[in-house]
Amino acid sequence: MKALVYEGVETLCVRDVAKPEAGENQSLVRIAASGICGSDMHAYLGHDARRPAPLILGHEAAGVIEGGARDGERVTINPLVSCGTCTACWAGRDNLCPDRMIISMPPREGAFAQYVAMQDDNLITVPDNVPLEKAALAEPLAVSWHSVRLGLAGLDRSLGTNALVIGGGAIGLAAALALKAQGLADVTIAEPNDARRAFLAETCDQQTVATAEGCYAIVIDAVGYAATRSIASERCGPGGVIVHIGLGEDLGGLDIRRMTLQEITFIGTYTYTPQDFRDTCDAIYSGALGALDWTEQHSLADGAHAFAALRSGRVAAPKIILDPWA
Repeated sequence: MKALVYEGVETLCVRDVAKPEAGENQSLVRIAASGICGSDMHAYLGHDARRPAPLILGHEAAGVIEGGARDGERVTINPLVSCGTCTACWAGRDNLCPDRMIISMPPREGAFAQYVAMQDDNLITVPDNVPLEKAALAEPLAVSWHSVRLGLAGLDRSLGTNALVIGGGAIGLAAALALKAQGLADVTIAEPNDARRAFLAETCDQQTVATAEGCYAIVIDAVGYAATRSIASERCGPGGVIVHIGLGEDLGGLDIRRMTLQEITFIGTYTYTPQDFRDTCDAIYSGALGALDWTEQHSLADGAHAFAALRSGRVAAPKIILDPWA
């Protein structure tokens, strides 16, 4: 089969590789659409030791099951595999499983390929009326759905109900959509890139600013750099909540003194629970997250150019979807 292989810093090549085989309680999925994630970009830039070259990246995918009892079923993939037996898994918080694995991290190859073998429990049925390109957005949307759910659970709405999302990429836009779907209407996205900010306002009907001002009851950092954490701790109002999703860099930025004196809650969030993933799929299928028409389509063969365009900041759309068969 064809696969886009990460071979070193800023080096991607389409190669012929062995087609995977479905193991016990697995199905083989013929990938129709696979999104480029920020974590794929981190690996591409050599910033993610968890994803060493050579490796097939990609974990945001949807396709059609080929063979077995579910042959022909259209599915989206929950790429997070857990042990199912630890305390976290028993509590329904599989994302905290100490033995969790995600495709696109060794030993699991990713979905920038024509086929992926995946656990049956991780394959969620997609209705016939939902394009697989939109179903492939379930993974990044679930990341933000989970984060928003945790953030709203810690929010005292008597102190305010406005929200700031820092970063207008796919996770930031998804957070804005999830906030609205879960009951907060007053949402602003701070995005410094002029082209992307215009895209968010004109195509996605989002309220955007280049630089955030004022105070917000909940602030979601979808970037995760010291500079964005500094903005979050400055703009979060008294008694507010900061939800941290981004993994840009490890240290710096938080004003701990202000957060302490103003009783600001900080929540780190990672991926999603199985229930969050299912709830996100239901929200996609019902239209609760909008038209989801903010993607840009490329062939797998054009994948290296797509990564380079993202690297240079030349992509306005929050998400690029690769088609392994185009």
